Amino acid sequence: MDKEREHIIADKTMLRVARVTSIVFTPFSIPFLAFLVLFLFSYLRIMPILYKGIVLGIVYCFTILTPTITIFLFRKINGFARQDLSERKKRYVPILLTIISYVFCLLMMRKLNIPWYMTGIIFVSLVVSIICILVNLKWKLSEHMAGMGGIIGGLVSFSALFSYNPVVWLCLFILIAGILGSARIVLGHHTLGEVLSGFVVGLVCAFLVLHPAYNFMFRVFFILKTI
Repeated sequence: MDKEREHIIADKTMLRVARVTSIVFTPFSIPFLAFLVLFLFSYLRIMPILYKGIVLGIVYCFTILTPTITIFLFRKINGFARQDLSERKKRYVPILLTIISYVFCLLMMRKLNIPWYMTGIIFVSLVVSIICILVNLKWKLSEHMAGMGGIIGGLVSFSALFSYNPVVWLCLFILIAGILGSARIVLGHHTLGEVLSGFVVGLVCAFLVLHPAYNFMFRVFFILKTI
């Protein structure tokens, strides 16, 4: 009986940790987290506080606040519970609402002439969301893990751009990615394949947009804007 009780307690603890991890590292919070890390722990911390506040405010409004409110209203109008959105057929509108928010954020940052490597973080999120909605036609990717893959790819890319050692941060976020991926599987929201695929999509997109050696996607974006 004692062993059975210990197993029940362990299972409840695991579920609680999984839920908390999924809530903290939502796809919405990851772009904001990326900017926060950039402003606190890179040479960009020397920028004026007002400038950093404006950028973080824009990112928060368009990547966290707006998607959260619009998706909440979508759920209430349609009578969906939060867990219902993990179903593939019900994910289209939430992802589309997120894409629209990212587009407005990207346009706002471009209008304010924010440097490309900052705008690129939002562009990565936008590309990942577009891939997710296209893949969602037949399959399902983990957006949580796509975000974590994007952060890890961004760390490597920014280390090449700014010449700093990313090992400590890489170890931290790889650990978080492992915990988050396990949480998504434990909660039954994704399979192992969906978790790994999401991570790879985020990682590759970050390299193709942000890495100075491979960022042809961002160059194409700039060319299209000048036409």
